[in-house]
Amino acid sequence: MAADLVDRKVDVIATASMPSALAAKQATSTIPIVFETGIDPVEAGLVASFARPGGNLTGVCMLTAALMPKRLELISELVPKAAVIGLLVNPSTSTAERMIGEVEEPTRAKGVRLEILRASSASEMDDAFAELVRRQVVALVDPR
Repeated sequence: MAADLVDRKVDVIATASMPSALAAKQATSTIPIVFETGIDPVEAGLVASFARPGGNLTGVCMLTAALMPKRLELISELVPKAAVIGLLVNPSTSTAERMIGEVEEPTRAKGVRLEILRASSASEMDDAFAELVRRQVVALVDPR
């Protein structure tokens, strides 16, 4: 389907996910592609480097996973006696496992128990918040 864009004389392609950016990159090397992603575009193979992306791709990268230790630090300062911290992730995103990995070690180092909750729909969110109460989570880190 992305290859069809080349035939339609598209002036620019704007993407909002890594799969669509990768598909657009495979489809054309001449149409400018602007992406937004939460994954490192260099690591994913979208661009050569941040300073010099090269090719026909450029975009914005929200490295939310890299901010997780800082969020945990802030939560710890705001609620210093929190023994149980919850992490709410959307398992359907490509960054979910990375976010979990980024916060597991810092919570262990602080001696805090991390309760990971996964929700990707409204009903799952309701269940996740009920589970937060059941697990006695004192503070919640939500990467969204």
